[in-house]
Amino acid sequence: MDPERFTDKASKGLINAQNVARDKSHGMLSVAHLAYALFQDPEGLSRRICIKCDVDPNSVVAELDKLLDKIPKQSPPPESLHTQGKLLEVLRVAQEIQKKQDDSHCTVDHILQALSQVDEIKNALNAAGLTNNKLTSTIKQLRGNRKVENRSAEDVYEALEKYGHDLLAQVKSGKIDPVIGRDEEIRRVIQILSRRTKNNPVLIGEPGTGKTAIVEGLAQRIVRGDVPNNLKCRLYTLDMGLLVAGAKFRGEFEERLNAVLDEVKKADGGIILFIDEIHLVLGAGKAEGSMDAANLLKPMLARGQLRCIGATTLSEYRQHVEKDAAFERRFQQVHVAEPTVAATITILRGIKERYETHHGVSISDGALVLAAQLSHRYISNRFLPDKAIDLIDEACASTRVQLDSQPEVIDTLERQKLQLLIEEKALQNEKDASSQARLNNVLSEIKKIDQQLEPLNQQYASQKKRIDEGQELAKKLELLKIKMEDLERVRDLERAADIKFNAIPELEKRIHQLKNESKKNHSENELLHERVDTMEILQVISRWTGIPLTKLSQGQKERILNLPKNLEKRVVGQPAAIEAVCDAVLRSRAGLSKAHKPTGTFLFLGPTGVGKTELAKALAGELFDNDKHMVRIDMSEYMEKHSVTRLIGAPPSYVGYEQGGQLTEAVRRRPYNVILFDEVEKAHRDVLNVLLQVLDDGRLTDGQGRTVDFSNAVIILTSNIGADIMLQNQDHMSESSVHDLVMNKVRGHFRPEFLNRLDDIVMLNPLQHDDLFSVIDKHLRLLQEDRFDERGIKFTVSDEAKQLILDQAYDPSYGARPLARYLERFIVTDLSIMLIKGELNDHDTVNIGVVNKQLKMTVTPGTKKRKIDKDAQSKL
Repeated sequence: MDPERFTDKASKGLINAQNVARDKSHGMLSVAHLAYALFQDPEGLSRRICIKCDVDPNSVVAELDKLLDKIPKQSPPPESLHTQGKLLEVLRVAQEIQKKQDDSHCTVDHILQALSQVDEIKNALNAAGLTNNKLTSTIKQLRGNRKVENRSAEDVYEALEKYGHDLLAQVKSGKIDPVIGRDEEIRRVIQILSRRTKNNPVLIGEPGTGKTAIVEGLAQRIVRGDVPNNLKCRLYTLDMGLLVAGAKFRGEFEERLNAVLDEVKKADGGIILFIDEIHLVLGAGKAEGSMDAANLLKPMLARGQLRCIGATTLSEYRQHVEKDAAFERRFQQVHVAEPTVAATITILRGIKERYETHHGVSISDGALVLAAQLSHRYISNRFLPDKAIDLIDEACASTRVQLDSQPEVIDTLERQKLQLLIEEKALQNEKDASSQARLNNVLSEIKKIDQQLEPLNQQYASQKKRIDEGQELAKKLELLKIKMEDLERVRDLERAADIKFNAIPELEKRIHQLKNESKKNHSENELLHERVDTMEILQVISRWTGIPLTKLSQGQKERILNLPKNLEKRVVGQPAAIEAVCDAVLRSRAGLSKAHKPTGTFLFLGPTGVGKTELAKALAGELFDNDKHMVRIDMSEYMEKHSVTRLIGAPPSYVGYEQGGQLTEAVRRRPYNVILFDEVEKAHRDVLNVLLQVLDDGRLTDGQGRTVDFSNAVIILTSNIGADIMLQNQDHMSESSVHDLVMNKVRGHFRPEFLNRLDDIVMLNPLQHDDLFSVIDKHLRLLQEDRFDERGIKFTVSDEAKQLILDQAYDPSYGARPLARYLERFIVTDLSIMLIKGELNDHDTVNIGVVNKQLKMTVTPGTKKRKIDKDAQSKL
């Protein structure tokens, strides 16, 4: 037999038949092996025929397997296989059928028809329910009038079923969620589809706004019969991935697509195609010397022979479709806008039941409302209703995972019991009195835990049983409703009425009873929480964004209220600046800040070293437990006009376009942040223009066109403008006069539109004498905590020593920074020398005083050290 005379699928079937024979240690290749191999192929034509005939393919394989079991095995297996005479006759008959049908190659369906004439195969197929008449008629239906002209002929049999999905069938089986709203867009699609020519709508909108849902809504209307007569037809979604997959040789892709289009053409308006991500057809399947999918579609689209619905995003439509004007003009645009929060709440209420049934939980209406509102406010890089639906889905999944896990209280007790059982096992081998006493205590503790566990396990089992029963009943109810709708469509009203008035009310009654039991047994000590409420929504939003939206615990409340006091410990002598920042944070955490503005925008003015940058670090430390949880932009690096691209990212076609901007990427990844623009007066004016949108609307568009949300950030800008005025005039001018002079200088440097967008301009005054004492105390405390606490070394510093440090280190022009350098240079260096010499040991106390107008350090030995020395001497 020449393998070139068979199609690829038929050749594959013959090779698989040989493999089956070898695997079963048979010496001869028979008709049973070939039939078994053809029906076992999961992607094969034989299985598709079975499904069309309402026959289970696995039952056919089981019957054929019985035939194979009757064939004797050879041990050891033969090196080569002999071919059964019946099999050669089957292949000859198959080739006769091929010639009779004027086909160029012998196909799988030719072989199946020949096999069905063999008695043993015929009997096996009949036993599985696949009669000869069914087989022949289904093959004719699949092939139609199509001739076989190449070796991939089976790929184009019933191409639409193979490369598409029947949306109407999915609606009837309940696989598509109900579509709520979007009536205007669906009506517009129906109007365009009803045109004589160019009857092809294309849905254009942002990802997640419901483009595919509109087509699913149309499918639901077709199933209900709620469409004009010319639209009472089939609706298929075309899978471009399946069309392209495996098309290795030139012409294969075109052949598959043409087979799909032929089926559509023969239906004479009875089929509507839906192509999701329609921009993919431009260039799909294109190879050297061949056409892409778009060029194959164009003739039928223009003549009205093909009614096609497309869907794509705005950016992809501009990038791909608009470039091909001939393709674009064959479609009518339908713009799909993002729904409002109110419309999203309605959508969530419509699909709520599906998610409750799937997850086996209940969802409160408050959770739905909050999901729509919070997703709209805090998730700015995605669109409604998709982000709100995802939020509900994850909250339900989180609740379900907790339901399927053992309650924490039971888990803790069982772990304690396990530890005690291990201890009991070890103590049983000990005979001394203390071990026996401990063993009795262990047994007593195990008994107590068992007494605690017994009622808890009973309560858990009862609750779990009730919840699982409720989920099962909800799934049954959903299936019954789908079945009832099916029966109503085929006008089997008697059975539909039986389900509607008997079966469904019984299930609903039992579900209602379970809910009442749940409410009746509900208490604060409930082990399982099966309801998705506002708290679950807040937790998911917090996980997604890092924004602390969950209800404030008592400890967090105290922390927020004590924020000014904690900041004053780190930032000395600047109460006005601390008050301004703390007020903004309090408004934000109470949920009363403006919706689309940053939490707070401040310009801090003052000389160097007075605490401008330190305040931003301290705020980050208090809010996030880490000073580094802050985006710091040094504006001295943005003195050139072109450096703005570093903030927001390079524009298209420039180097670094894919990387994004330093500012926008940092905020996109972590929107709840403190952002510090240090020394803002040094930046180029065009760089400051970029910040106008951030300060006013709390948003910024990066180089890739993505909008970044700054509404949950605290923005602090620092500047040294007017520092010379503050330093020169602080003693002989009033505070208001100094303020006016500084503000005149600020207005001369920054544009009015920039200053007008700030919440507050705060002047940080030069540090006073008492403030500087506090700064020294703070630096010494940090020095001890960071470097000496682990050694147990402590400091005491006299007021005279502090005054000497101030006299030698402080310069009003440089602020408090020289103090830190002085302590590092003189005190830390001297202590290092003392440690190396052995003059200073762990747990000692260092006393810093003044002798002859110089710092003098004396060491008091630690009590722990003396105790260790005493113990060592006693041992000697």
